[in-house]
Amino acid sequence: MYTIVLGIASITSSFFGRRGYFAHNCARVWSWLILATTGVEVTVRGLERLVPGRTYVFVANHQSIYDIPCLFWHIPFQLRIIAKESLGSFPMLGPHLKRTGHLLVDRSKPDRAGIIGWASRLTANGLSLIIFPEGTRSADGYLGRFKGGSIMLAMQAGLPLVPISVIGSRHVMKKGELTTRPAHVELIVHEPIETVATEQPDTQDVRALADRVRDVIRPSVEAEAARARP
Repeated sequence: MYTIVLGIASITSSFFGRRGYFAHNCARVWSWLILATTGVEVTVRGLERLVPGRTYVFVANHQSIYDIPCLFWHIPFQLRIIAKESLGSFPMLGPHLKRTGHLLVDRSKPDRAGIIGWASRLTANGLSLIIFPEGTRSADGYLGRFKGGSIMLAMQAGLPLVPISVIGSRHVMKKGELTTRPAHVELIVHEPIETVATEQPDTQDVRALADRVRDVIRPSVEAEAARARP
């Protein structure tokens, strides 16, 4: 019900507000309703490290479908996502994503000019990006390898990276299950990592930055995973 009502409001608003602010606010309200309905409590540490209104690339580990509502409601920035270009062909959804500032990328041959133009729009409109570089959800709480594709986009655009540790969301909805459980989730916002715009980042530099971000996120996340082991 939440998805249908707020989805219709979001899509309708995108025809009138091209920056996508109202659409994002619909996503935030949807997130709050989902969390409140299923008894999920979230605490956040480290927001004081961020400058309000600045454009960031938030980089988070991925434990659950619930990572999205946790982050969208509790990170007070206008967040956008990177999605596969193929989503652009879906009626209603594709045009909606494009109108509201999300980036649709052909990962096999990314368009640098398009990426830079999109990054400029993010900055001009006070928007930020959220990415999950593991590419899949962790079933046991331990981090997988961070893929470099999304990190490289941030490097090409020269946007600062903000590592976020998502702790405990896997206990709300486990991978492969549709049931939810009340739980406590913690978000730790770490110090931003500045990047310099680079037309074609070296593969080793991308790998090194991805590993650096992972090393910031990993300790607190895997400490909880170790404590939760039977």
